[in-house]
Amino acid sequence: MDADEVRSRLATVEDPDFDEDIVSLGLVNAVDVTDESIKLSLALGAPYAPNETRIAEAVRDTLADTDRTVELTAAMPSALRTDDEVLPSIQNIIAVASGKGGVGKSTVSVNLAAGLAERGARVGLFDADIYGPNVPRMVESDDGPETTEDQTLHPPEQYGMKLMSMDFLVGEDDPVIWRGPMVHKVLTQLVEDVEWGSLDYLVVDLPPGTGDTQLTVLQTLPLTGAVIVTTPQQVAIDDAVKGLRMFGEHETPVLGIAENMSSFRCPDCGGRHDIFGSGGGETFAEEEDLPFLGSIPLDPAIRAGGDGGNPIVREESDSADAFRTLTENVANNIGVIRRQQVRSHAKSAPEQ
Repeated sequence: MDADEVRSRLATVEDPDFDEDIVSLGLVNAVDVTDESIKLSLALGAPYAPNETRIAEAVRDTLADTDRTVELTAAMPSALRTDDEVLPSIQNIIAVASGKGGVGKSTVSVNLAAGLAERGARVGLFDADIYGPNVPRMVESDDGPETTEDQTLHPPEQYGMKLMSMDFLVGEDDPVIWRGPMVHKVLTQLVEDVEWGSLDYLVVDLPPGTGDTQLTVLQTLPLTGAVIVTTPQQVAIDDAVKGLRMFGEHETPVLGIAENMSSFRCPDCGGRHDIFGSGGGETFAEEEDLPFLGSIPLDPAIRAGGDGGNPIVREESDSADAFRTLTENVANNIGVIRRQQVRSHAKSAPEQ
């Protein structure tokens, strides 16, 4: 068996998100065949995403009868990254945003990051809400970053996540009263002066709205995509549209719409109550032709997990499963974006 035969076999492996095989898509970077092993490098950019895991399993199954050890590595083509890219050791940066406060954006950010870590990914969680940081409380992290000899910050870790927040750097209950230029400076330092190390995902919890912080993040970080959080009610959706347009103006892909506080299950009567309306987030996603990432119920246990510092996605419940579904959908959609980039690069390469 040689490399050509291996590629021929791999041409039978279909991508679950595209109507093409992985060879045609350009997802096979390199093939090295010896008498003992087959080493493959695949252009898969969303570690631990369910659909990319399925691709890897299908590849192994296709080569299972060769009596050789199959070794897979994932690496995006270097041509898709620039030399001066900020945070080159972080594979994917996800912004979590909302048009207004009070929709549970930080709750979604924390559980998304914890859900990715639960799947085995290397994860960082950056609380970019300069004026109202609360992520440390939501993950029960009291230890701030350590300063290295190089005057950089070594972030604390909790639940398999590296953490950074303005809350670590200001006194308890001290208000932060800064104008735009100072916000830009501090955010830049919090990103670039932190020793994040190699990460599969960095989740950035943005403050609500479309102000200085959001613009700084959009202009500074190479975002893979954004998650828009809303509740079902029309008022929240009206504001979510503004956040959506902001990402569109900066050509940042939107990974989808997450609907929080979708319904309340009464523990006494067992019935469901749509306190904030019903289906607004899903309808919003359909109208904007965006993926719907899932509905998160209005559950007192979610609030308790946030206040107590234990993200509910780490537990076993229907609400935890809802966050797991959201996490899987986000990871899958990142995979679609990354493989689409590879596909476009592969299609255009012969013309260069």
